[in-house]
Amino acid sequence: MKSATLTALLAATLAEGHYIFSQLIVNGKAVGQDYTYIRKNSNTYMPSFPNEVIDSPDLRCNKGAKPGNTQTYSVNAGDKIGFKLAYNEFIEHPGPGFVYMSKAPESGVASYDGSGDWFKVYEIGLCNPSSPGNDGSWCTWQKDRIEFTIPKEIPAGEYLVRVEHIGLHEAFKDRAQFYMECAQLKIASEGTGTPSPLVKIPGIYKANDPGIKFDKWNNPKANSYVMPGPAVWKP
Repeated sequence: MKSATLTALLAATLAEGHYIFSQLIVNGKAVGQDYTYIRKNSNTYMPSFPNEVIDSPDLRCNKGAKPGNTQTYSVNAGDKIGFKLAYNEFIEHPGPGFVYMSKAPESGVASYDGSGDWFKVYEIGLCNPSSPGNDGSWCTWQKDRIEFTIPKEIPAGEYLVRVEHIGLHEAFKDRAQFYMECAQLKIASEGTGTPSPLVKIPGIYKANDPGIKFDKWNNPKANSYVMPGPAVWKP
C-alpha cells in the first residue's frame, strides 16, 4: 500500500510538470549517474517559491543541497555542459533558464558552500519575443535539458555550476517556481579572463522584479519580458 501511494504521488507530481536537473551531460554524453556530480537536494522535484528562497542561501543550489556528498568532474574550457532532467521529463512550464558559476576557494569545491562571488555565463528566454504569453514561445519549452559552453577565457579552477529554470505560470500570484541545482566541476583552462559582473546568491533577485512577477495571462505585449538577474559575462 505504501509503495502504491508513493507511486501515485510521484505520478501526480510529474503530471503537474515539476522537474529536477539530476544528470550531468558533457559534450553530449551523460557522465555518472543521477546526482553523481550534481548536489542532491531535499526538495526532490518540487519547486521553491519566492517567499522561500529569494533571500535564502537555499537559492544557491536548492534546499538541502549541501557540500560533502558529491563528486567533482574534470572538464576543459570550451566543453559543452548540460543538465538533464530526471524521470525522462521535459520542461513544461514557461520561463527562462540560466547558468551561474562560482569559483571555489583553495580548499576546493567539495566543501564550498557557494557564499563567494557568482557570475552568469548563460541565459535563455524567448524564442518568439512577440508572444511571451504563449508557452511554446519559450526556448526551453519541451526540452529535457539546459546546455551551455564553458567560456574559453575562464580561469582554471574548481567551480560550482548552478543551473536554474524559473516557471512563470503562477508568477502573477507571487508564486514563480524556482528549479535549481549545482554541479561540481574542475575546469582545466589557459584562460585569463575576468568574469563580471560579480554577485552574491542570495541577492540576484527581488520578488517584485518584472521578470519574476510576470503575468503571462494578462495579454503581455511583444518584447515585454525582462530577464532577471545580472548581465551575462561576455569575455
